Order: sequence, then C-alpha cells, then structure tokens
Amino acid sequence: MQLQILLKERKRAMKIELTQTQEKHKEIFKSFIDKEIFPYADDFDKEQSIPGETIQQIAKQGWFGATIPKSFGGLELDTISWGLLCEEIGRASSSLLSLVTVHYMLCQAINIWGTDAQKNHWLPKLAKGEKLGAFALTEPEIGSDAKNVGTSASLSGNSFVLNGKKKWISCGQIADVFLIIAQADGEPCAFLLEKNMPGFEIKPINDMLGFRAAMLAELHINDCIVPESNLVGKVGFGFSHVAGAALDSGRYTIAWGCIGLGQACKESSISYAENRKQFGTYLKDHQMIQQMIADMITNLNAARLLCYNAGYLKSIRDPQMIMATSIAKYFASKMAAKASTDAVQIHGANGCSSLYPVQRYMRDAKIMEIIEGSNQMQQSLIAKYGFMGF
Repeated sequence: MQLQILLKERKRAMKIELTQTQEKHKEIFKSFIDKEIFPYADDFDKEQSIPGETIQQIAKQGWFGATIPKSFGGLELDTISWGLLCEEIGRASSSLLSLVTVHYMLCQAINIWGTDAQKNHWLPKLAKGEKLGAFALTEPEIGSDAKNVGTSASLSGNSFVLNGKKKWISCGQIADVFLIIAQADGEPCAFLLEKNMPGFEIKPINDMLGFRAAMLAELHINDCIVPESNLVGKVGFGFSHVAGAALDSGRYTIAWGCIGLGQACKESSISYAENRKQFGTYLKDHQMIQQMIADMITNLNAARLLCYNAGYLKSIRDPQMIMATSIAKYFASKMAAKASTDAVQIHGANGCSSLYPVQRYMRDAKIMEIIEGSNQMQQSLIAKYGFMGF
C-alpha cells in the first residue's frame, strides 16, 4: 500500500491507495472467487465440507503459498495483497477462509521459527497445496486460557512422547500436518505432527452453528512418538513465539475475512432493498432501512482502514503491528456481526431461510468473534497495550 504525503504550502494531506500490483491482484482474486467459489458456498455449508476439486483449484492458483517466500515456491505476496485475498475468500465462504487461515498459520510458524530442514521439507509442499496444514492449540477444557494447555510432551531419547486432546481444529479432517502446542515439564513447546503418525487419531466434528464446511475435528494424541527434529523453535518458546506468530497471522486473515463478510452483507442488503417493496414503496426508501445500510457502509469502511493500517505496519515490521492486528480483528469481527444481523433483519423472514445467504453470514459472523482470540481477549490485549503507552 502506498501512503503518499502531499505537502502544499500550508496544506497537508495523506493519500491512501493500492499500488498497481495490488489492484491487479484484487481483480484476479475477485474474478476467480466470483466464478469458482461464490456460487457454491451455500452448497459447501449444506454439505459441511469443501470439495477436493475446489481445494485443487485454490492450489492451482498458488494461493496456499500466499505467505511463503518465493525461494520455497510460494507467491510471497505483500501484506496488503495477502489481506485482499483473504477478503475475497471471506466474501464468498467463511469456511474456506478458515481452511486457508490455519494453513497460513502453520506456514508462518515454520517460516519464522522452523529449522532449515523443516523449511526445506515442508514449505515447498505447503506452497503447492500438496500438503495442507492446521493449527492445534484449543483443547476440550482449554480455550482462551491457552498458556495452560494440558497436552504433554515427555522427552525420551531423541524423541518426545505426546499425549493429549485438541478440539475445534479447523481443517482437522483433511490436514496433512498439524502444529501441536504442548507442555514439556511445564514449558510450552510446539511440534509438527503428521496425520498418519501412530497414536494420532482424528475425529470429525459436524453440525456447528457457523463455519459448517470448515471440516473441524477433535484430535486424540495417545503416546504419539515424535522425533525431536519435529520440534518447532525451542522448548519454552511454544506459546510466546511459535504460537504467537501463528495467532498474529490468524488474526490478520480473519480481520480481512470479516471485511469480505461485511461486504457480502452490504451487497446482499442493498440488492434486496432495491427490489423489495413494502407499503407501496421500495425498502431502500424507508429511513430505518437506510439507517442499517448507512451503518454497514460506515463500519465496513472503518474496518477496512484498520486492516490497511495493520497490513502497512506489518510490511515495515513496526513493533505496533501486533496491537494494530488485534484492533483490526476486534473491530472487523464486531462489524461483521452487526452487518450480518442487520442484513437478516432487512431480509425479514426471507433472511431466516436457506433461500438467501444472509442467514449463513450471520451464523459465520458469530464464529468470527470467537476464533483466533475472542473479542473479550482482544479487548484485554488492546487495553494492556494502551496502559503500556502505545
């Protein structure tokens, strides 16, 4: 993103605009999503899965390697283009957004904290979509209190023996490799677990409120022997460093996905209000409908600017990028929740039926306020940064 400062005598102005490359990326993303994803998103939701053919189409676009360096076969998109991709995916299918989110989280963890051997082995496969990744932190009894995960790792020779359970793991049903956060003698650590490792069992979770096609799973890890070479980072770095990098990536993609969801709510609501009549006039002419549309537009624009800001700070590695990402995720998810609720209200009874996608938007938006750190956890984090003087 270009931030151009224009100084003209006594007048100062800041111009915010996408670069030509970013505009081109946006057009490519939107064109593909409109044709290959958007028309089938309701079917994904009903079937509670994303077809393998769709995943292969995403792989052919190279999008699984969006954040991976070119030296490992990835696209190495700039942070704003990466965000624009997540926006377009989120506009069509929050479930598909969830799949790429956890994939990117694992990729980021390996890219930042992985050994050279881990990078060379995994990143080319992950970039091509030959292997799909997932992030496994949450447990049946541990959600927001993530530092106290119960999954254990005991050193035995040149390997670790892992035991524990993980739950609500997006893409868990089909992922090939998982980033598992565990405790080794009270010290947080992160491991790469492949799906076919002995003692590793995957149980599908279905019938969720939202993200119904995200193919969630519960992971059972029973005396799973993991080579020491699968340790990502050092023992003691598992949460603050490895999981921290993954979660920051996840919050960024979800924030942008919320922009896409809000955009979808706006587009559906405007289209419906322009064509539906009540009391002899179109809904768009009723002031209470106008109020909801105005709120959608205003909050959507504000959320998008917060995402631009987070992306810009990431691109220059500014220390405030983590706080900016949390702010963007917090506000954007609130925006999506309100926009989707209003979209259903504008559609009335139609909005509560499967005839229109706004009911799916509302269900998915609720999940946005919970995943990658609930809104309450984001508020706590943002407040702490504030007291630190940021």
